[in-house]
Amino acid sequence: MSSINCFRTAKAPLQTFASVSRFRYSPNRLVSVLRRKSSPSFVTLRVVSSMAYEKELDAAKKAASLAARLCQKVQKALLQSDVQSKSDKSPVTVADYGSQAVVSIVLERELTSEPFSLVAEEDSADLRKDGSEDILERITKLVNDTLATEDLTKAIDSTLTTDDLLRAIDCGTSEGGPNGRHWVLDPIDGTKGFLRGDQYAVALGLLEEGKVVLGVLACPNLPLTSIAGNKNKNSSSSEETGCLFYATIGSGTYMQPLDSKSEPVKVHVSSVENPEEASFFESFEGAHSLHDLSSSIANKLGVKAPPVRIDSQAKYGALSRGDGAIYLRFPHKGYREKIWDHVAGAIVVTEAGGIVTDAGGKPLDFSKGKYLDLDTGIIVANEKLMPLLLKAVRDSIAEQEKASSL
Repeated sequence: MSSINCFRTAKAPLQTFASVSRFRYSPNRLVSVLRRKSSPSFVTLRVVSSMAYEKELDAAKKAASLAARLCQKVQKALLQSDVQSKSDKSPVTVADYGSQAVVSIVLERELTSEPFSLVAEEDSADLRKDGSEDILERITKLVNDTLATEDLTKAIDSTLTTDDLLRAIDCGTSEGGPNGRHWVLDPIDGTKGFLRGDQYAVALGLLEEGKVVLGVLACPNLPLTSIAGNKNKNSSSSEETGCLFYATIGSGTYMQPLDSKSEPVKVHVSSVENPEEASFFESFEGAHSLHDLSSSIANKLGVKAPPVRIDSQAKYGALSRGDGAIYLRFPHKGYREKIWDHVAGAIVVTEAGGIVTDAGGKPLDFSKGKYLDLDTGIIVANEKLMPLLLKAVRDSIAEQEKASSL
């Protein structure tokens, strides 16, 4: 299908920089701050004008919202036969493929004048195997039905065929890197939560010369009010519509109902300064993060509240509006973080006033392709808590390393 042409090779031009200065905290200075025991330093940064990304943001919000709508439909009718298994044994649903295809098609359609590069989690290899015909047909129908709700099938000239669907999914095979412009997508972040009927997110971000300039999180099951106030931290209410978070560099972070045209509201991270009053998020699955290490860090900080455990980058969204004050993620040894698990969430939190670093206090580097090279893990907090958090992380890791060497 000629309208699905994801392998354009021209390099995207950089957006025009505006002469705008604002004060932002520099994570690179955290280590020296701890050594000097002085107040955090501030630096003046030149930021990109938000107006430069207005068209991209509109396209990203539309793409993520439509993909989330498809995912909601599948989650409600989830059957065991919908689940496949990739070579790494992680579960994949028809919604993963459908979500990726929808985002790819919408971005291509909305941004026709721009070079298009998409770094995404899925490819069509499993769907091309013998015996996958039925699931491929179902995904194609889901995508066509979803696009029809916005009259997008007319915009792309015809109803998608299965071959069109496969090509759209494979638009996500870009390797990314430090040059040019790359969209980054996790079509369903939090697949296990999705399968349980709990939290997940469609996470879409935009990198320009290796830097995050835009992020959108569509979180269908995240309540519009603070998740910290719910008795069941990992469940949604049938009365909730879910949340859409979005941010562009230099413009702050906004939230609005996922299925509503309501005006967005600007959100900000928690202003808690005393760690004893803070609460923290971590992954729901113990296999995704070292809960024992997180517990040790929380104890050193004096955190009294129990951890809030939810799946996906919905944690970043919840943090951006102040539901909690800290996020700790410490994968098991040997695991390599993928950029699509953090690109959108990172800018949503930083534009809301938070700080996102690796466990050593270095900012996340999304310019090296599909993977992040990290110092142990990822931590998130506000400016006041971050120096204390870094010290607790360093001390806890040192204690564990000493214990393991005995």
